[in-house]
Amino acid sequence: MASENVKKRSVIWFRRDLRISDHPALLAAIESSDEIVPLFIMDDKVAKKSGANRQAYLAESLRALDESLNQKLLVISGEPSKVLKDVMKRYGATSVHVSSDYTPYGVARDAKVIENGIELIQTGSSYAVAPGRVRKSDETPYRVYTPFYRGWCTHGWRAPAAKPKQIKAAEPFAEDRNFPDWNAEIKISAGENLALDRWKEFQSNGLSNYDENRNFSGIDGTSRLSAHLRWGEIHPRTLLAKLGDSKAHDVFRKEIAWREFYADVLHHNPQTTWDYYAPRFKEMRYEEPDSKFNAWCEGKTGYPFVDAAMRQLLQTGWMHNRTRMVVASFLVKDLHLEWQHGARFFGQHLVDYDIASNSHGWQWTAGCGTDASPYYRVFNPIEQGKRFDAEGDYIRKFVPELAHLSAAEIHEPWLYLDGYSNGYVERIVDHAAERIESLERLAEIKADKPLDPRV
Repeated sequence: MASENVKKRSVIWFRRDLRISDHPALLAAIESSDEIVPLFIMDDKVAKKSGANRQAYLAESLRALDESLNQKLLVISGEPSKVLKDVMKRYGATSVHVSSDYTPYGVARDAKVIENGIELIQTGSSYAVAPGRVRKSDETPYRVYTPFYRGWCTHGWRAPAAKPKQIKAAEPFAEDRNFPDWNAEIKISAGENLALDRWKEFQSNGLSNYDENRNFSGIDGTSRLSAHLRWGEIHPRTLLAKLGDSKAHDVFRKEIAWREFYADVLHHNPQTTWDYYAPRFKEMRYEEPDSKFNAWCEGKTGYPFVDAAMRQLLQTGWMHNRTRMVVASFLVKDLHLEWQHGARFFGQHLVDYDIASNSHGWQWTAGCGTDASPYYRVFNPIEQGKRFDAEGDYIRKFVPELAHLSAAEIHEPWLYLDGYSNGYVERIVDHAAERIESLERLAEIKADKPLDPRV
């Protein structure tokens, strides 16, 4: 090993960037050394909080990354500072390269590493535009999405970074390849190649109609790239580079910007990971989780569109974006529960769980987030189903007890003699009554806010 130790080595610490293409930090590590030491540090505390689907996705993504690195990836559990010091010593590495992490957890973790005497060479991030860069003319952060989007576009982003022509990595010691043996009941596929294939397929078969089809839960009208983006198997720059000026392309670009907006909001307001963006909503009267919350979790509320969505989550580890808003509204507005209960449940089951998008997506729907609309939004679970799953195909797929009903019957099975013949559950609440109750609770804390009766 003596001859090996004379080689200049740099650690590339993979986190939310499990890919080799369009990866500036990886390129920086390669350029600064003769060999890289690719490393993923497993945080057991975080892993234990994750559900089986997220665990299995990460395990599969790490295996895919390892394949791209010719089986040279180190996977080690432990406190990052201790792991890094140990790896640097044993492999003779003199530097550590990373992509910047802007999540509250990531910021605290990296600060601790630096405090322990390890310099982190930070190049790039998980975003097209790093959180904190897009600001108003007075240098304050944006609080509303639409002006943020305009500023984000004006700021612009770099072209995708080149894929390394060659990756020379140190031969890992056997004891450093501790890949997790996590499995899920559902089929999990992950990795950079899958992400790139999906993006290529979507460009050919879905992107041109994205603006028209993205809200319809029963068809494959979305990119399904959210998990790949969350784990960094593909970079948003890679997507943005292929977008033009059509309406469909612009709507897709705006969805990427939503992800970056929420990351920016959380960066400036780290307490909103689990606390209210609009503190006044702490004062609202809420219920404690009970059997109705359990019914929501299990997809047994008696509202077909809500139940289909929750079962999709449990069965696939993913949920359509339109139905995420519907089930979130149902939890907060119909069951009168605080948004954090639903957000944590999503965190256990979503393979694309992203703390910024999840927390602020929930708060937007709950009415306590960055929503600039002058009314308290209450989604009607029946009308949402009729509008975005008109034929009932989505419901039939995930709620087989209703598969025998026609499109005209399936959204309100309680109105038909045959509605409950296959054992479907009765409604746990009356939406019309709970909507009124929700608005009355709002009036107690925010009587000056006009309500919009159209929703």
